[in-house]
Amino acid sequence: MGEIKRVEPVNLVIFIFAQHLEYWLSEIIPQLESSFGRIDYISKELPFSLYTAYYDREMGSDLKGKLLSFERLIHPSLLADVKIFTNRLEEKYAVEGKRKFNMDPGYIHHSNFVLASTKSWANRVYLKNGIYAEVTLLYLSGEFRHWEFTYPNYRSEDYKRELETVRHLYLSKRREFLKGERIDENRFEDTGLSEERSRLRRFGGDLKE
Repeated sequence: MGEIKRVEPVNLVIFIFAQHLEYWLSEIIPQLESSFGRIDYISKELPFSLYTAYYDREMGSDLKGKLLSFERLIHPSLLADVKIFTNRLEEKYAVEGKRKFNMDPGYIHHSNFVLASTKSWANRVYLKNGIYAEVTLLYLSGEFRHWEFTYPNYRSEDYKRELETVRHLYLSKRREFLKGERIDENRFEDTGLSEERSRLRRFGGDLKE
């Protein structure tokens, strides 16, 4: 029988793509930092429409994106809550049912890159509340490696390099965690927010700044 061990925290990331990307980042980032803590890395601008035209009818053409990394580590079980939060934020700014931006939350662990999804598929594991998790990239032999089913943009070297930068930041934070800091996933503090949002802010807050 395997021994049940504490789960290591992971590095929350959110990929945002849109037309007029810088404008929407200026609107969204304060709200994200209010819920998830300080952003410690913003990637260079990455092409998105180059890889798919799926969102063009809803959001327009020539979409570009940036990857955001959050300083505070989170418990991986919170990924579903983050996805629900970002979905609501997308809906808040939608016009006549069409979104102005798309946000894809996920996390980086030293061994993989995981994305949240509302869509069920054979390679996705159900989390809760209609949210699934997908291992999009595997980190093996010093590099991120994609699968046959990996989204085309995450197969590209540009995206992988940005994720490797975040992974490097994560490893530094992980070393601090392993020195003795621990996250109690069952603790709840009354912060004046809803329980869901309090949980989102709490994880990682137990780690030293």
